[in-house]
Amino acid sequence: MNLLDVKDLNIRFDDKEVVKDISFSVAHREKVALVGESGSGKSVSAMSLMRLLPGSVVGGSAHYDGKDLLALSENEVRDLCSTELAMIFQEPMTALNPLYTVGHQIAEVYRLRKGLDSRSAWRLAVERLAETGIPEPARRAHSYPHQLSGGQRQRAMIAMALAGEPKLLLADEPTTALDVTLRLQILDLLAALQRKNGLSVLLITHDLQLVRRFADRVVVMQHGRIVEQGNTEDIFRSPRHPYTRQLLNSRPDRNVDDGDKAFAAQPLRLECNNLHVSYAVAGQGIASWFKSRRFTAVRGADFTLRPGRTLGVIGESGSGKTTLASAILGLVRHDGELTVEGTSWNQARRESGAARKRLRRKVQAVFQDPYSSLSPRMSVADIVGEGLQFHHPHLSSQTRRERINAILEEVGLTDAQFPGLLRRYPHEFSGGQRQRIAIARALIVEPDILVLDEPTSALDVTIQKQVITLLQRLQREHGLSYLIITHDVAVVAAMAHDIMVMKDGDVVEAGPADQVLGSPRHPYTRALVKAAA
Repeated sequence: MNLLDVKDLNIRFDDKEVVKDISFSVAHREKVALVGESGSGKSVSAMSLMRLLPGSVVGGSAHYDGKDLLALSENEVRDLCSTELAMIFQEPMTALNPLYTVGHQIAEVYRLRKGLDSRSAWRLAVERLAETGIPEPARRAHSYPHQLSGGQRQRAMIAMALAGEPKLLLADEPTTALDVTLRLQILDLLAALQRKNGLSVLLITHDLQLVRRFADRVVVMQHGRIVEQGNTEDIFRSPRHPYTRQLLNSRPDRNVDDGDKAFAAQPLRLECNNLHVSYAVAGQGIASWFKSRRFTAVRGADFTLRPGRTLGVIGESGSGKTTLASAILGLVRHDGELTVEGTSWNQARRESGAARKRLRRKVQAVFQDPYSSLSPRMSVADIVGEGLQFHHPHLSSQTRRERINAILEEVGLTDAQFPGLLRRYPHEFSGGQRQRIAIARALIVEPDILVLDEPTSALDVTIQKQVITLLQRLQREHGLSYLIITHDVAVVAAMAHDIMVMKDGDVVEAGPADQVLGSPRHPYTRALVKAAA
């Protein structure tokens, strides 16, 4: 008998049906992955089981251990969730209470659900943290969520979910916000805890590579329907549905062989020698009043970037790669030499504002999350045209509009596809379309260098491939130089001519992409490449 049997589940918000008569099951001690892109209905399907969808109309049945979750009262579901069901949410920073330590939040589960006294609850909370592999659990239990790394916060979330000793664990994208090596650590941890505690796990994700490593069975969803389900190895070896095959074939293709030949004779776009970036940090005690402390985020970086080429900078969170990007964009002060087409940022700062303005036009950025990097109060015309108003204020409104339409068409957005395109706002577009708008905003001032800070990590796998293909085409046609900051090895494998690996502020390995990825020398690089395989 299955632990969970979902039959003909349908979910409706007002007049919109988002899940349409789906059926699947989870056996005792089984790991099942619910797979699909954003909007497929996978998360709301899982959340409906725990009554976490206010304002929705849910039909069908979901029998858990003989009881229909959808027919129980809210109090009965709450009691069941306190003893047998648990959920790990996607972003622990928003799921954890910022006003309480993680130890307090885990101990609260034991106090409320088990009726234990504060001392016993705290002891068990520390034991749970230790079980998830957090170093120094007794000390970390006194930390607030913002004082932990992303991986540690996710481990604290897992500890909290397991505190109730559930039989079924629902994990909604538990690794999306984590680096590639941390993703594997979290999945290995979940698998180990599943074996130790006899859990059943329903994993909600769009990352098929992680699914292959973790799940016993796969359920594939598209537009609110299940299009295919079966044994994991069978699905990966011989997928039957076109959508499943599309997901499996969504790894980006490498297309950089001859992208820089026509621009090889041009001078260097970017040159960096012995770059250091450090920040003042708050100290402790009276001594800190008289002597400031500094944290070095980038230490002695050296590299060059030529026209039509891409330098990929990879490393985990805290490695210094985003600080490096900020220095290249002229957003942080630095020591050492950093020149953009022969002019250094330090020199430009000493000169007039016009010198800094010229450099800023040459170097533009595309950020990780297009939803947060685009102003929700500005129309597409205002967002894309803002750079023209700043760098080319002499242009007439008619010329500005023509240039905006031309650059939007170049990134694949036209008024024929989206009537009233220039008057629309970011929330009216999908994630991939918003990222195209962000790329158009950067390109409209005709830069020579684009700094791409995790440009695809917030996107589904098929949209990632589309955006990467677009960037590859734009580079070939315009001779753009890219500096791509990412922890996704597959992205740099598809786009980069050269790769630089950073760890704890140091460049531990650098060289041509095929050399660094094919024969990595440093143990850290080997770990990154292995985790992405």
